[in-house]
Amino acid sequence: MSDTQTLIENRPPSVATLFLDRVESTPDREAYRYPVPPASGKGPDEWRSYTWGEAAERVFAAAAGLIELGVEAEQRVAIASNTRVEWILADLGILCAGAATTTVYPSTNAEETAYILADSGSRVLIAEDATQLAKVRERRAELPELAHVVVLDEAAAPAEGDPEGWVLSLAELERRGAARLEKEPDLIRKRVAAITADQLATLIYTSGTTGKPKGVRLQHDCWSYMARAIEASGLVTGEDVQYLWLPLAHVFGKVLTAGQIGVGHVTAVDGRIDKIIENLPVVKPTYMAAVPRIFEKVYNGVAAKARAGGGAKYKIFQWAAGVAREYARVSQDNYRRTGKAAAPAGLTIKHAIADKLVYAKLREAFGGNLRAAISGSAALAPDIGFFFSGAGIHILEGYGLTESSAASFVNPGEAYRTGTVGKPMPGTEVRIADDGEILLRGPGIMQGYHGLPEKTAEVLEDDGWFHTGDIGELSADGYLRITDRKKDLIKTSGGKYIAPAEVEGQFKAVCPFVSNILVHGADRNFCTALIALDEPTVTGWAEENGMAGKPYAEVVASPAMHQLIEGYVQRLNEGLQRWQTIKKFRILPRDLDVEHGELTPSLKLKRPVVEREYKHLIDEMYAGSREA
Repeated sequence: MSDTQTLIENRPPSVATLFLDRVESTPDREAYRYPVPPASGKGPDEWRSYTWGEAAERVFAAAAGLIELGVEAEQRVAIASNTRVEWILADLGILCAGAATTTVYPSTNAEETAYILADSGSRVLIAEDATQLAKVRERRAELPELAHVVVLDEAAAPAEGDPEGWVLSLAELERRGAARLEKEPDLIRKRVAAITADQLATLIYTSGTTGKPKGVRLQHDCWSYMARAIEASGLVTGEDVQYLWLPLAHVFGKVLTAGQIGVGHVTAVDGRIDKIIENLPVVKPTYMAAVPRIFEKVYNGVAAKARAGGGAKYKIFQWAAGVAREYARVSQDNYRRTGKAAAPAGLTIKHAIADKLVYAKLREAFGGNLRAAISGSAALAPDIGFFFSGAGIHILEGYGLTESSAASFVNPGEAYRTGTVGKPMPGTEVRIADDGEILLRGPGIMQGYHGLPEKTAEVLEDDGWFHTGDIGELSADGYLRITDRKKDLIKTSGGKYIAPAEVEGQFKAVCPFVSNILVHGADRNFCTALIALDEPTVTGWAEENGMAGKPYAEVVASPAMHQLIEGYVQRLNEGLQRWQTIKKFRILPRDLDVEHGELTPSLKLKRPVVEREYKHLIDEMYAGSREA
């Protein structure tokens, strides 16, 4: 048996067990960094730390506090909060109490929050602030099982009409827990020792495109397996510094916390997206995870800055971007053939010049120490991936679903291949069905959908194979390429199949102004597109083109903007098959967003929502055409 197999097969029953082991083995090592804004509200944040031992004190106190409130094994405790260190400590407290965490996005409205809490049967809600508390106050009559709300921010206090003891602060919960631990010092260790691998650990509600969200039941063994598989992959070490900003209500963020406990490195935690650019040079991470939209925004921002610097600077950037892509493609191809990432002398010289002019500054913006970035949740346009790869920012694409605990595939370090999601994590099996669907089996696969046995049976076979709903291809040496969602494939009225995500990704690499794009063409005789533009980039362009100060909607509706985007659509079409080409397009009056329900909280496009909302524009593009 290999060392990897031994590590995975001898995994403990839970991450709670792993956490206790981690605390015991490295109590004085730094575990978490977190920002504290200045009291004045002005100036930079102060970053503070917890060692593993200090984190454990809070985790054990929170766990004992929940037990004191009457929480029992597998009972659900929900968390509705932005990403912050208290989220992680609270989650570990829930797990160490033997309970299960229900995750709720802080952006979820009161109605859906109440549905998730009721459907999950959550006994306690850990709410970030008064805003989250207000959602459940409004719907308290629908939540008879919700016995307590624990608020992270001290400012949120009980109000008239609240049952006695219904609202308490996290500090009060921890005080109660500490008092209980004085009487029963072994309480938490006994609770953790009683946890079994098949016990429910987490309920994550998928933010599906239609209907009510489904609760995905992930057992303790899922996270223990993921922690060991990440450790076995060798992608991260105990010396790493991770910058974690992803939503922890999402499975992608959650799996990173499990991996960190297994490996024992430092994690800097701050979910404020508007602080990412400011934080990176301070944190200086060696690795971080993100969704493709973040890399797209960075790329578009760099291109816009170069364009604003004048024609010469923009030409230099375009040249450097082309060199980066060529260098990355050649290097990766050589590595695949020879095991060495080499490039011809002429290209290497060009790359060195471009590095001094462009790439070095880009790496500094990421903090200067970034070994690799992990991209997941949606497909990254290969041209953007090759650009960053050539610039020395290595983006390792991965793949997984909520139902598979997020990390089913990841690119293997130096052997990564842009445009693929890499190889299966150790211990995960994969096969491709006759219709191209990707099937997975392994310890990371869910128990099923909470209270929905029929829905579970639709995707989970008796022998453990899970139907992902994604279409993909496996290379001879095991690299997976995702081509599209099974349900998103377009079949034109002429009988041709089109993967819209592939076309959309190519457009994002071609056009630096795009934020989101939806390709439409199912049962039509040609393809069209709805295009949403990136507001900061559009604003910069407007200032350069005599429209400074004009409203965004007016700028994007202008003939000049239409002509600009039309040029990028033509460039896209040059690289497509005839039946894939975009014949007509419309620019949307605003960007798509989570607030309007057009994107999921992990920034995936909700196609049915967008197509329904902008049906009039789609109908307009097909008006007068002869549908075959």
